[in-house]
Amino acid sequence: MTAVRQDAWSPDDDLILAEVTLRHIREGSTQLAAFEEVGERIGRTSAACGFRWNSCVRKRYEDAIQIAKQQRQKRNYLKKQTVTAASAVTSQVSSISVFETEERIFKGDTNSLDEGLSVDAVIRFLRTWKSTYQDLSRQIKLFEKEMKDKEEELFRLRSENERLNHEVNNAQTDYRTVNDDYKTLIQIMDRARRLTVFSGEEEAKPRFKMDANGNLERIE
Repeated sequence: MTAVRQDAWSPDDDLILAEVTLRHIREGSTQLAAFEEVGERIGRTSAACGFRWNSCVRKRYEDAIQIAKQQRQKRNYLKKQTVTAASAVTSQVSSISVFETEERIFKGDTNSLDEGLSVDAVIRFLRTWKSTYQDLSRQIKLFEKEMKDKEEELFRLRSENERLNHEVNNAQTDYRTVNDDYKTLIQIMDRARRLTVFSGEEEAKPRFKMDANGNLERIE
């Protein structure tokens, strides 16, 4: 059972916690397993190790965590590729074995098979290949049709995009024209208003004339 320590965490403890946790992340293991391993090594509970990691240590190793995750993804990818390659090799070996068997049948190897069975096997072999060829032909035609549809859709979208761009340009041109006309109208109205006010002031001023006696007389 892991001992429960009450003393403070030392830099060495933090380093062990970081190294073990990053290794588990790289290898695709869980952090819980890492905390249990660290707890056994430094004499603390896995809960204490988890709390220390999340509250303090993790913040100092964010870049290292991202690198460890990338290494884990690369490791999983290489592992998957290895499994895929092994499966492909196994499939190829099986295909070669089948081909060699049917080749012997086609050449009339009757050491272990009678003549009637060899003919049946050849017929089955040819039918299988014919069916496979037909399936591949249908798939190719389907892919060609899909590609043609995609090209037509792309052409339609490009045409629509050009049309919309043309409409946007026309709308911008119309907006600028209307805006310029509006500014011109405002200027004309402002000048007319100033002329009206000026004319009203001129008409409001009283006018006088001098009579024969030298007195000023207001003219209505």
